Amino acid sequence: MQHQFLQLSLAGGLLASIGCGVIGTYVVVKRIGYLAGGIAHAILGGMGVAYFFGRDPLYGAIIASIISALIIGWVSLRFKQQEDTIIGALWAIGMSIGVIFIAKTPGYNVDLMGYLFGNILLINPDQLYAMLLLNLSVIALTFMLYKQFLAISFDEEFAKLRGVKVTAIYLLLLCMVAITIVLLIQVVGLVLVIALLTMPAAIAGRFVHSIGKMMILATLLGVLFTTGGIAISYEPNLPTGSTIILLAGITYLFSLLVKNPLTK
Repeated sequence: MQHQFLQLSLAGGLLASIGCGVIGTYVVVKRIGYLAGGIAHAILGGMGVAYFFGRDPLYGAIIASIISALIIGWVSLRFKQQEDTIIGALWAIGMSIGVIFIAKTPGYNVDLMGYLFGNILLINPDQLYAMLLLNLSVIALTFMLYKQFLAISFDEEFAKLRGVKVTAIYLLLLCMVAITIVLLIQVVGLVLVIALLTMPAAIAGRFVHSIGKMMILATLLGVLFTTGGIAISYEPNLPTGSTIILLAGITYLFSLLVKNPLTK
């Protein structure tokens, strides 16, 4: 704990866990993991463009994530039959744009592996402040629209009958997913971000039957995985992001072997 970079890493893991616990619950319950994957990988395009023009890639990621969420949400609503193919194409286009812009950036070429696989040990105070603001935005919207999100997660038709603006709420939810993905990129990178977004919530969903409790348990599990991954990877000098996901994955597989207390 005497090392500042480890203190910042633990704080980053805590902030990321809050986001993945709250929004990951909706992703798991509504089963939109593939849409979240499309948003995550399209973000690289925004990061590449921002880096090319000398801007902070994090802000490029925020802009690209929201644009990607709106496009993918619109595709999901309008082209249900070809949804997988179109989202796969947007996924590939976004990553290709990012790679091209990063490759054409003059001067020192940024380490693409850092964006793809993340490095929580390199989080700086400015990034923590940005993560805190994003987290507060996500939590505030979740409290304000909790019932609406709950309604569209379980029964969109019933939500429409109750006067809920399903399309607008759905697109807003995807934008919140996008913002959370930007939070998690700092921890595990683009390639592994969906695993950290979904596995804590998936584990929590096996043991609790309330959305609120699921969010709390998923957040605690996220803290456990990020902190445990940092601790395990430190001495042997292992990739921290991959260690975090490996710990989460093993825990998820183990949870499948445990009898679900919610089933009779």
